[in-house]
Amino acid sequence: MPDDAAYLLCAEDAAAAFFGAAAGGSTCTVADDDDDDDGCCCSAGEEESAAAAASIADLIGGEADYSPRPDYPDRLRSRSIDPAARAESVAWILKVQGYYGFLPLTAYLAVNYMDRFLSLHRLPQEDGWAMQLLAVTCLSLAAKMEETLVPSLLDLQVEGTSRYVFEPGTILRMELLVLTALNWRLRSVTPFTFIDFFACKVDPGGRHTRCLIARATQVILAAMHDIEFLDHCASSMAAAAVLCATGETPSLESVSPGAAVRWCIGLAEEAIGSCYRLMQQLVIGGNVQTRAAGTTGSAVSLCCSDEALSSHSSSSSSPPPAKRRKRSPPGV
Repeated sequence: MPDDAAYLLCAEDAAAAFFGAAAGGSTCTVADDDDDDDGCCCSAGEEESAAAAASIADLIGGEADYSPRPDYPDRLRSRSIDPAARAESVAWILKVQGYYGFLPLTAYLAVNYMDRFLSLHRLPQEDGWAMQLLAVTCLSLAAKMEETLVPSLLDLQVEGTSRYVFEPGTILRMELLVLTALNWRLRSVTPFTFIDFFACKVDPGGRHTRCLIARATQVILAAMHDIEFLDHCASSMAAAAVLCATGETPSLESVSPGAAVRWCIGLAEEAIGSCYRLMQQLVIGGNVQTRAAGTTGSAVSLCCSDEALSSHSSSSSSPPPAKRRKRSPPGV
């Protein structure tokens, strides 16, 4: 078959077909277990680094296409959309993510899908079942995108975590509604698209890169609870989280938002600075309660140490309990 965009399925263009490669393209590679250095090795050549920076700049240019509508945060603040229901859904997604040991990206994507859908469609408010169904659906879609092993639709609804358990057919119908609303654009640009690249900019030698990425991940997941972060784009959140992680690493010099904008074309000092101050106030300051298990853990107090990281990676391996099926609410 000729190597031509005309032969691609679903009429996507050539650039879109390689989105995953660009998003994952990083100059940061994890060292082998046999290496003496327990960090990461940011050891790309100049040409590779320039190509990675160009790819990251392209992703920054298109990240707004994967965000909720601009008026969505204000609608949450005005309670046109129930912020408490959203917060409850975010907490449930993070709880299930920690229970099954899903990737942090899976949880973030689920919340991203949920926010984008809510910014486009109004859900019925009675009894809260519709919001819970949306949360389950978005986590199911995100898990299918990112996870190698995905629980059944019944097992995904971990018993004791919510009031309703929906039949698989109900969830599958809701998946089609969400996919249609999002125009089937699930391969979103997220902060996790950027944090490896940014961490290598802070720590070119790679000694602390793994720790920086882990800590920045915790900060990003903790920030998902608060609607104020919806005003900030994915690249600004990633840069601000890496700045927070850098400030907590004694052997690394602190980096200012003004210095961070030089990491890549498209970053804005004011946007990074605003997000960084918000993270310092709400996340690092301890005013945001982190309720996710496994990956986030204690996002305020975790030290950057191999022992801490290994204990977190093993804390989410408990097997799922037996499931008891319940009926979906009437009319779903």
